[in-house]
Amino acid sequence: MPAENAPAADNLDDDDYPAYTMGRAADVLGTTPAFLRAIGDAELITPLRSEGGHHRYSRRQLRIAARARELVDQGTPIEAACRIISLEDQLDDALRVNRDMHRRLGEGDTDT
Repeated sequence: MPAENAPAADNLDDDDYPAYTMGRAADVLGTTPAFLRAIGDAELITPLRSEGGHHRYSRRQLRIAARARELVDQGTPIEAACRIISLEDQLDDALRVNRDMHRRLGEGDTDT
């Protein structure tokens, strides 16, 4: 069932449910709406839009934004921070695929 049609109780556990307005997301992160717009412009995250056209953020997006803020607070330019996070995600994906492949190959190896 898509998140937008899920019962309200199901949305509590859905990391991708767009529960936070831009203002609330900025408050939770201790940043500004301009920062959220900047990482959106850099295509690090793409907030959903409410029917009224307002940005809505999920918990998963807030975690990504928090990582970007951490890097920016350490002096990394925002564009570089977004690229670093993108590369970290690609590395995590590649490591996961590698682990899965080794696991599958190990299961099929009956000669040992």
